[in-house]
Amino acid sequence: MVLASATLTIMAAAIIAPSLPAMGEVYGEGVLVRLALTITSLAIAISAPVAGLVADRLGRKPLLVVSLVLYALSGTAGFFVSSLPVLLGTRTVLGLAVGGIMTSVSALITDWFDGPERGRFLGFQQAFASLGGVVFLPLAGVLAGVDWRLPFWLYAVAAVVALGAIAGLTNEPRSAQKAVPGAFPRAAIGIYLIALIATLTFYMAPTQLPFLLRDLGAGPAVIGLVVAGSTLTSVAGALVFPKLPQGRITGAGIALLGAGWALIGATDSIWLVTAGLLVGGFGVGLVVPNLNLRLADLAPPAQRGRVLSGLVAGIFLGQFLSPLAIAPLVPAVGIAAAFVWTGVVTTVGGAILALGYKEKN
Repeated sequence: MVLASATLTIMAAAIIAPSLPAMGEVYGEGVLVRLALTITSLAIAISAPVAGLVADRLGRKPLLVVSLVLYALSGTAGFFVSSLPVLLGTRTVLGLAVGGIMTSVSALITDWFDGPERGRFLGFQQAFASLGGVVFLPLAGVLAGVDWRLPFWLYAVAAVVALGAIAGLTNEPRSAQKAVPGAFPRAAIGIYLIALIATLTFYMAPTQLPFLLRDLGAGPAVIGLVVAGSTLTSVAGALVFPKLPQGRITGAGIALLGAGWALIGATDSIWLVTAGLLVGGFGVGLVVPNLNLRLADLAPPAQRGRVLSGLVAGIFLGQFLSPLAIAPLVPAVGIAAAFVWTGVVTTVGGAILALGYKEKN
C-alpha cells in the first residue's frame, strides 16, 4: 500500500494536463488556467513541513490514511465545480493531501530499511510515483477527449488505496511515535534547492508542452500519451539509480534533463519532442531518489519526517514556480525557444555540478 500510495503523488497535479487547452477555451488561456494545475504544487510545498511534524509526532499511518481520503474527495470535486476560483480551491486542498502522502511514504520507507535496501526502495518509490504518470496521464488524455472534466474522476483511486492502508499497515516504528528536538542538518538546504530547480525545469512538460503539441497538431489523447513518456523513462532512471556511482548522479541527471529539453525546442516533429521527453524523464528519474537517499542519511530517526518533508516542499515549489518563471519567456521568444534556452542552461548547470563533485574526490 505504501508504493501504491506513491503512484498518486508526483504527477497528481498533472493528471489534468491534457484538459488544459479545453480549459483555456472555457476560462481563457493565461497563467490562471495553468495555475489550476500548479496551485496544487504550491499547497504541497507549504503544507509539507507541517506534514513532517505530524508524521514525527502522531505517526506515519494516521497521516497517510487521512491524506488519502482527502485526496479522493478534493480531487474528484473538480468534476462538479463550474467556476475557476472554486476549482483553484479544490486543487489547493488536493495539494495538502499530496504533501501528507509523500511525506508519510518517504518516512515509512526510511524507517523500515537501511543501507543498500533503503536506496533500492527509495528508487522503487520514485519508480512507482512515475508509474502513476505512465498509467494516469494517457488515460486522462483519452477521457479529456470526451469531456475535459472526466479526468477528475481518476483521483477516486485514492479511496481504494486508503482502504488498503487501513487494513494493511499495522507495523509502525517507534521512532515515528517519539520525535525529539535536535539540530537541523544544514546540508539539507542545498539538496532542497537542487530539487526545486530540477523540478521547475521538468514541470515545463505538463504546463507548457500541451500547448506546443497542440500547435503541432496533436489532440488531447496524443498530448496525454506524449507527456506520459517522460514519466515512463523516469521509472527506468529510478530503477537504475541504485546501481550507479552515487556522487555524480545528480549532476548527470540534470544534464540529461537539459539535453532533452533542448531537443524538444529545436524540433517541430512530435516524434523528436517525445524523444526529448524520454531523455529528460530519465534524468529526473536519477535525480530525485538520489536526493531522497542523501537526506535519509542526513536525518536522525526522530527528524526524518521533517527533513524529508523539505524535499517534498522543494519539489512542489519548483512545480508551482515553473509556469511563473517561464511566463516571461513564452511571449518573448515562443514556447519552443523557451525549451531550448532552459535546456541549454540546465545542461551546463548539471555538467558543472557533476564535474565539481569529481574535482573534490
